[in-house]
Amino acid sequence: MLNIIEINNFNAPELDVYARYTEAQLLNKDRPEDGLFIAESPKVIGRALDAGYIPISVLVEKKQMEENEETQEVLARFENTGTSIFTAEFAVLTQLTGFKLTRGMLCALKRRPLEDFRKLCEGKNRIAILEDVMNPTNVGAIFRSAAAMHMDAVLLTSGCSNPLYRRASRVSMGTVFQIPWTFTGDWPGEGMEQLNRLGFRTAAMALSDDSVSIDDRRLMAEEKLAVILGSEGDGLTETTIARCDYTVKIPMYHGVDSLNVAAASAVAFWQLRKEK
Repeated sequence: MLNIIEINNFNAPELDVYARYTEAQLLNKDRPEDGLFIAESPKVIGRALDAGYIPISVLVEKKQMEENEETQEVLARFENTGTSIFTAEFAVLTQLTGFKLTRGMLCALKRRPLEDFRKLCEGKNRIAILEDVMNPTNVGAIFRSAAAMHMDAVLLTSGCSNPLYRRASRVSMGTVFQIPWTFTGDWPGEGMEQLNRLGFRTAAMALSDDSVSIDDRRLMAEEKLAVILGSEGDGLTETTIARCDYTVKIPMYHGVDSLNVAAASAVAFWQLRKEK
């Protein structure tokens, strides 16, 4: 049996976590063990559950709960769990910013402790590193490309948007719950040194006089390769580029000088993937 609780007032305290908590409050840096995140849409919620994330509550439009088969399939996973299923009419939920984009369903889940990136890299051959990619849409799109193009893991520097941010996980189609990821800590300093100790060669995606083409045979032959992508505006820092084993470019035509970082990631991951 589902634990269904009907909400008639947008100001009901049960909606606080969905309607009034900021990302900082959800992250809860002072008590990270109590951190939460919000997943949107049945597909994304289902993938979070598949990955073992623990749900706190669900918010679902009443009509979706009654009529949408995909929503019903996800809700069936909460049978006899005691998880609170808050439901409300569309008129109440449209007051919640962005609810029209969620396909009628949100879920609050517990965050998990982040894995040490050295341990995460064990047994991996192809990893992506995001340096200060701040737009959650780009982070989500890069994760989706990483999953589709057979990358083994994603590392993020401290300046990146968190992959569990609502928009990032939504754009990723839930692949942030399928691809192992964590933050690097000190970067590029200790982070780059640790990658070298782990046997990774590093490829900076950047335009410079000594850039090699992305189809360079030496890149393809590397047993362990870390593909490093930079921020939306400035790209990779000069320090990071200088410390990498390769500087890599994607050949361009018609006067185009670069691609959006998310688009570039898809091209790079496809070309540099390692066949299993």
